[in-house]
Amino acid sequence: MKSLLNSLLDLIYKKKCYVCKSSKYSLKICPDCYGKLEFYSLGANRIIEGVNIYVAGYYSKELQKIIRGLKYHKQRELAYYLAKFMYEYFLEVNNSNNTEFCLVPVPLHKNRIKKRKYNHMELVCEEFSKLSGFETNFGLIKRIKDTKPQYKLSRKERLINLDGAFEVDSSLIPDKPVLILDDICTTGSTFEEMIKALRSAGVSNIVCFAASTPV
Repeated sequence: MKSLLNSLLDLIYKKKCYVCKSSKYSLKICPDCYGKLEFYSLGANRIIEGVNIYVAGYYSKELQKIIRGLKYHKQRELAYYLAKFMYEYFLEVNNSNNTEFCLVPVPLHKNRIKKRKYNHMELVCEEFSKLSGFETNFGLIKRIKDTKPQYKLSRKERLINLDGAFEVDSSLIPDKPVLILDDICTTGSTFEEMIKALRSAGVSNIVCFAASTPV
């Protein structure tokens, strides 16, 4: 009877893969779906303001599902899988470099956090920190302008939208290179404005890293 009850509880509470809904592995993302995530080409995706911008993968169906679930649907557990994917790519491009970075997520305005209840990239940074051993710094740069969503805007409109959006706390400047993490890099305008703000505050050693880019 006890064995039957345990089997029923296992069946009821077994996790389903967020992408394919399979409960075969009882994981939030099953190995089959995780294995479909594709790395972008190794090396810098582009250079903005003299800073290397890296992208871990293509914004494919599986990666899109993970990012959107984490970002909009309160699926916080997905932060681990996104961080894992980014870290595995990071090891591929940084395997001979022992640089210790300070992790900085792209910040959200307080109004957006109030609505969503969390900054999804802070969750990713926390998981990336556990994997890498790098420290996090969530107070270094803040978004002081409640900007419009970027996805509907042209590059020119994005830059106008983000102008003056970020403020740096000079008392929290780390003594290590800064690694900025974001979910999607389209035109790179968010990274660009963050780089400018950090440079103005005296931070010169910066690398930017996004989980994905549109195909």
